[in-house]
Amino acid sequence: MSDVRPFALLVLLAAVAGLLAVWSNRAAERIRVPAPALFLIAAAVASDLVPDLASVPVVTVQRAVTIMLILLLFDGGMHIGVHRLRSAVGAVVWIGVAGTAVTAAGLALAAHAVFGFDWRAAVLLGVALAPTDPAVVFSVLGRREVGGRSGTVLEGESGANDPVGIAAMAAVLVAGTGGWHAIGEGLLEFGTEMAVGAGVGLAGGYGLALVMRRLPLPNGALYPLQTLLGAGVIYGLATIAHGSGFLAVFLAGILVGDLRAPYKAEIERFHTSLASLAEITAFALLGLTVSLSDLVHGDAWLVGLGLAAVLAFAVRPVLVGVLLLVVKLTAGERLFIMWSGLKGAVPILLGTYILTAQVPDADRLYQVVIVVVAFSVIVQGGLVPLVAHRAGVPMHTTEPEPWALGMRFRDEPTGLRRHTVAADSPADGSTLRDLALGEDTWISMINRGGSLVPVRGSTELRADDEVLLLTDADHEADSTAALFTANPDQSGRASS
Repeated sequence: MSDVRPFALLVLLAAVAGLLAVWSNRAAERIRVPAPALFLIAAAVASDLVPDLASVPVVTVQRAVTIMLILLLFDGGMHIGVHRLRSAVGAVVWIGVAGTAVTAAGLALAAHAVFGFDWRAAVLLGVALAPTDPAVVFSVLGRREVGGRSGTVLEGESGANDPVGIAAMAAVLVAGTGGWHAIGEGLLEFGTEMAVGAGVGLAGGYGLALVMRRLPLPNGALYPLQTLLGAGVIYGLATIAHGSGFLAVFLAGILVGDLRAPYKAEIERFHTSLASLAEITAFALLGLTVSLSDLVHGDAWLVGLGLAAVLAFAVRPVLVGVLLLVVKLTAGERLFIMWSGLKGAVPILLGTYILTAQVPDADRLYQVVIVVVAFSVIVQGGLVPLVAHRAGVPMHTTEPEPWALGMRFRDEPTGLRRHTVAADSPADGSTLRDLALGEDTWISMINRGGSLVPVRGSTELRADDEVLLLTDADHEADSTAALFTANPDQSGRASS
């Protein structure tokens, strides 16, 4: 029992640090610095002040961050869902794969030609820094909703190119310096990981959806745990089969994102909370691997700032900008996506792979990665709202709604529908008595800006109102949904 108090002290310190990290999200909103940057910097400072914190093995950090990425990618996939992805799937795959490749190539060329790295080190830097990061992108967007397709493309890219980047790093390390034969092996490794990961992800997501809908459990609290463990199974199966477990988990999350399933709201809240914890844990653990004293005494910080500037102002705008020309977007949306390709935990994780692979000058390469990520998160991430405003990309902040009103049902309520009134839709500006809902459909609840609105015939609907409908006729669902969809033709309103 003599070790109880030291262990309790450790728990106390960890819990206090966690609470400070949670509360720092509020501070991050005020100072307009993304919260992941605060976690990373705080952990790096702590590791310098308390050297014992820096003694955590890099391999242990890699494994822990891998688990955190599983949580982040699965939650990110659920947040996107099939419905949102369907309108931008081509752009997400195109930018997620081709965008990662050209970014890695452009960075490698800059690292070699401008900063004097040998080709292998330059390629490793390019591959490590090519992926954008879902944790940072989701944290920066936070309570902000981006209008149009650009938000979906940006979120989809951040989830899709992580598996691509991780598989590419594995391929580069396999290739090593073995010539064309080794390069061929690396390309084969990359293709195998992508193909197997996609296959396992699609099959696993479909299977998980079936389980979520059709396997009853005795306790509602078990449903979120079932989904969490299912995501772990999908990752494990894909990785054991030499596929990308990260891609598999991301695709599975997308497939179950729009699923109507028992306790779905609780499942989503559970995974969102876990993703927030994963973000804090990942950046804190990665921060412990950073030595600020070593960083300032070398030239890595200067090289990192230079490479970050080249990435932000030349490589991504030019190379990814060219790829975006074939995507149906406005000029402002293209500018927004080009600027918002933020780096984060994944590039740092890839940097730790360089460390453990015992690459020559690995410590310096890792320090460069840290500086580039810090610049991206703090400078680029902090300016995302301003760039969105300047580019004319609609972005508005959604206020939290901590109070919920609902009812539980033993069977799936097939006649229940929820819609959001779109601007310029037939419902926008229409009173309930004039809205052509049909005899078998009626509105039971209206949520306007977080407050209930009385349901009367004279009640006028407005854009962004959330309405809850009850209907006895499933065949009227499509025509009813059209009333709340943007349409200049107001023919959906009944004549008075």
